[in-house]
Amino acid sequence: MHDKVLIVDFGSQVTQLIARRVREEKVYCEIVPYQKAEAAFRDMKPKAVILSGGPASVLDQDAPLAPKAIFEAGVPVLGICYGEQAMAQQLGGKVEGGHYREFGRAEVEVVSDSPLFEGVWRKGEKYPVWMSHGDRVTVLPPAFRVLGTSANAPIAIIGDDDRKFYATQFHLEVMHTPHGAALLRNFVRKVAGLSGDWTMRAFKDEAIEKIRKQVGKGRVICGLSGGVDSAVAAVLIHEAIGEQLTCVFVDHGLLRLGEAQKVVTLFRDSYNIPLVHVDDSEAFLKALASVEDPEQKRKTIGKLFIDVFDAEAKKIGGADFLAQGTLYPDVIESVSFTGGPSVTIKSHHNVGGLPEHMHMKLVEPLRELFKDEVRALGRELGLPDAFVGRHPFPGPGLAIRIPGAITREKLDILRLADDIYIEEIRRAGLYDDIWQAFAVLLPVKTVGVMGDGRTYDFVVGLRAVTSTDGMTADFYPFEMKFIGAVATRIINEVKGVNRVVYDVTSKPPGTIEWE
Repeated sequence: MHDKVLIVDFGSQVTQLIARRVREEKVYCEIVPYQKAEAAFRDMKPKAVILSGGPASVLDQDAPLAPKAIFEAGVPVLGICYGEQAMAQQLGGKVEGGHYREFGRAEVEVVSDSPLFEGVWRKGEKYPVWMSHGDRVTVLPPAFRVLGTSANAPIAIIGDDDRKFYATQFHLEVMHTPHGAALLRNFVRKVAGLSGDWTMRAFKDEAIEKIRKQVGKGRVICGLSGGVDSAVAAVLIHEAIGEQLTCVFVDHGLLRLGEAQKVVTLFRDSYNIPLVHVDDSEAFLKALASVEDPEQKRKTIGKLFIDVFDAEAKKIGGADFLAQGTLYPDVIESVSFTGGPSVTIKSHHNVGGLPEHMHMKLVEPLRELFKDEVRALGRELGLPDAFVGRHPFPGPGLAIRIPGAITREKLDILRLADDIYIEEIRRAGLYDDIWQAFAVLLPVKTVGVMGDGRTYDFVVGLRAVTSTDGMTADFYPFEMKFIGAVATRIINEVKGVNRVVYDVTSKPPGTIEWE
């Protein structure tokens, strides 16, 4: 049994970053919505708890709160932002609203030594942090003391050393708090005393045992897309159950240029795993012919995938399980923790289960991992860099990179433009520096002049982002010379395009794929 941390989510957009910071310390953790926290605390038996931020006010009549059992169990607790206010309110302090807004960069002054600050912050010094609050704690709960103050939050950091309860008004988990990760490390390692025994090697061995226990002598169909997630899942499952696994690669007509043959060849050359290649592009493109809404595209594609897997399972005499590369971000962002819209974000994944008519159960061995952890697991399994280092490519493929109606003409244009873009990125030696790069065929045409003639053609948008785990990202800062060279090639070589633009939008926390 590993040391575990429970993260109670009150709806903050950056709760996932708390989990990332904890796992960086090789400590296993799970995020659970506050509505389910009591049962999760009882079942998980964590050795520490972290209360996240959130948009609510503890002064609201139905304000979300932490289960009392957490404060009564004798385990260390860390409250962050709203988590501080909930902790203070529930333990006998006082929180007030009003004109106490503090958003963005701020400074806190450390007014008392604490195990939370050991080796990081010193008494009497000021440090930059990231604030995001309207309410503030005005009266300390019994047994607590003030550890730090800020301009708009005189009680910005609090602590009860005996019970190992600590809380900060600012966000420790974001990069805008430069020492935040170190403070979280102190809480996890020094305050809570957790050992940091959760490694990819340990995860691999335990996952193999779990798969064997779940599957028994049953047969498994694995949906192989060629991406990192499904490739790692397939190899992991094969190590567990061998020939009981059959992989199915579906060409839905929405892949990149030459992608189908590339993936099939790469996989067959690398692994002795039964692989079925299904070209069902006609059915997919026919079903999508009149679909413009991106959400409906996802649902249509997801349903057709299920139909293909069901048909292939029958061809091999039936299958008991369908395996897929569901990751922890898929789970987090497919569950509406606080009544928000996140329940629809991952509709092309079967996170909630399969249709009853399939008579199969899901095998999702990567469900607990973030993207960078999947790459680490892939290396532990010995996957070649051609798999492990690939940029993410969404299940719906080019369907959601062509806003509006999909046609073969548009697919041909986008495939070629995207191929040129990726080729130039590789040629410049930038592929491994970028998390994800792709082209989008925008649903607009512009007037242009090429040579002596006037044109009326499509606009191609280019995106490239940097990230660690895929939860947040920033645009890649190409030199304009590079963008100019790519744009020139696309306009000269791709008939139907007369303009290229580069997107410099960042991906904020709480949003999902660059689609």
